Amino acid sequence: MKIGITLSDDQGLKSEVCAHFGQCSHFLIVEAENGKIQNSKVVPNDAQHGGGGCQAVGEILKHKITHVIAGGMGMNAQNKFADAGVSIFGYSGKAEEAVKALLTSSLGGIEPCKDHGHDGECGH
Repeated sequence: MKIGITLSDDQGLKSEVCAHFGQCSHFLIVEAENGKIQNSKVVPNDAQHGGGGCQAVGEILKHKITHVIAGGMGMNAQNKFADAGVSIFGYSGKAEEAVKALLTSSLGGIEPCKDHGHDGECGH
């Protein structure tokens, strides 16, 4: 399992999960096997958006993730992940706790983000 998590800074597992998918500054890429974290790395989100487009989806998919965790995400981004076969989950809190929750099957889905007047458009 390869998990991509939106971060608001570059502190890895100690970071907060970013509330807005397309506006996260970094991604945490976690490889997990048999319910345990094998390794993780922080990578910058070079496609941080400022009000449109789903470039961040393509950016994180470059890391061949199978699951994504974010605080919020628009419907267009959710649809792109669905098309790519990537499972999406919502979480608010520390990245390490988000991974643990996913590995114990206690994370739920994610609702379309309506913040900033996007009405569910990509990025949030």
